[in-house]
Amino acid sequence: MTNTDKMITKIGNLLRQAEGTDNLAEAEAFTEAAQRLATAHAVDLELARTAAGQRDRRPQPVIKQVHMGTKGTKGLRTYVALFLAIARANDVRCDIASNSTYVVAYGDDTDIEWVQTLYAALLLQMVRACEAYLAAGEWRGQTVLREVRRGDRWSGFYTDVQETALSRVTARLQFQEAFAERIGDRLQQARAESVEAAEVEAQSSSVALVLKGKEVRVTEFYQAHSGARGSWRGACSNAHSSHARGAGSAAAAAASLDETSSTSLSGARRAVGA
Repeated sequence: MTNTDKMITKIGNLLRQAEGTDNLAEAEAFTEAAQRLATAHAVDLELARTAAGQRDRRPQPVIKQVHMGTKGTKGLRTYVALFLAIARANDVRCDIASNSTYVVAYGDDTDIEWVQTLYAALLLQMVRACEAYLAAGEWRGQTVLREVRRGDRWSGFYTDVQETALSRVTARLQFQEAFAERIGDRLQQARAESVEAAEVEAQSSSVALVLKGKEVRVTEFYQAHSGARGSWRGACSNAHSSHARGAGSAAAAAASLDETSSTSLSGARRAVGA
């Protein structure tokens, strides 16, 4: 087994421990440890790319289509938002289908592999946590602020804010939107901490420079191969529920950046086209 294979196995074990525990603090610790290892591993691979000899595995830029779900699935855009949050923290660029049914990922094969692995694990956690939130019923009786476009022949069109009862569908979307946003923040922070720790250990700023070089290389690869037109509307809706978003953010703060049991994970990987 190569060093790369050993590292992937180690990260996978951390992910399984994270999703296999009911202790939220333990899950968070395992998840963040997995992300730090993944970031450090990417750094090692990139350094090896520019050094003579001692190459475990040379990362190759690839294009991969990743299935998000079937057309019409409720909350599909929040799935895409979660995938994008993970991709951004791992030097992967993406194009998104107009109906959010799939994402086209551009980047090093090792990075895309990790993004898919982490996405599968976090998607399970997001859906599971959201179902628990909805089942608890605390969202009932809450309100949502929604932007409504109005107009008349005197003042023309204008945007009004309307407060209405929070529905189950909106509660789900708001929860999952906030979950994806918080995960993105956590991964970016974990990445920054990992780079800083690596530079302190190496007593050099070369790590950040190497990652910047990889970012430029991936961007150039993306620009050379992407045929995307227009822009994705994103997951954000015209509604805002402090209650649902607060619950989603809290769940993401406690989520493990890790895998669940091997059985659940393998099923999730197949579901996202891994």
